[in-house]
Amino acid sequence: MRSKLSLALIIGAVFILFCAMITASPVTAQEELKYACSNQAYHAFEKEKIEAFTQKTGINVQVYTASSPSCVYRLMHGYSDIASTARALYRRHADYGFAQIPICKDPLAVIAKKGCEVDNLSEQQLQDIFSGEITNWKELGGRDLPITVIVPDKDTAANKNFRRQIMKHKEIQYHFETYDSTMVLEAVKYFPCGTISFISQGTTTKYKEIKTLKINGLLPMDKDYAYYQIFYYITKGESSGMVKKFIDFTFSEEGRQIIRKNGMLPLSR
Repeated sequence: MRSKLSLALIIGAVFILFCAMITASPVTAQEELKYACSNQAYHAFEKEKIEAFTQKTGINVQVYTASSPSCVYRLMHGYSDIASTARALYRRHADYGFAQIPICKDPLAVIAKKGCEVDNLSEQQLQDIFSGEITNWKELGGRDLPITVIVPDKDTAANKNFRRQIMKHKEIQYHFETYDSTMVLEAVKYFPCGTISFISQGTTTKYKEIKTLKINGLLPMDKDYAYYQIFYYITKGESSGMVKKFIDFTFSEEGRQIIRKNGMLPLSR
């Protein structure tokens, strides 16, 4: 009996001491911003910019990467404080109080494995490749090698932008489809040879195994290159608090430098 009572007194004393410590030394939780980020935007420039933002402000950013439609969905249902997309909102979203803020212009790049002997394609040739009418690189002046077409999922912004701008809404024929847009980079990198795909130019800079093809004689960084995506922030109503700080940082000179460094053109508010 005596040993049980002593143990109970010890446990009680420890509990009281623990409660006193909590009362005397309250812990302040770190601010956290929930961000649903487009896969393309994250790999193009947002990963680096988020790190710089947290370092400067002390605000932690909880990032969820997904396709642009999924990011908007998460914002609409309260899972995120802010979202980013690689395509404009539908008009109906404005009726529900959602606003879009253009961040930057990003070239939509056509990519192939570095050993590809073809450097330039016309828009018509691209349409013929991605519609299945041209199936071998020798038809384009390259080696006698089958063309392996890899595309991001049809619901991604990259796929929709490519269909609208280059395919003119013509149906795409492909061999492999990736779950998210940026997975095409790994697919082109690791497939043996003959691959072709498309993605944000900003995401390609760290892939030495991949080359960017000219379209109509122009590279994505050339002045008159015609194929672009616009990255947007999406907010519910007018931004304030951490969301406003995050957006303001993007449009600061530091944020704009990060965007420029990764091959994109920052836009002004």
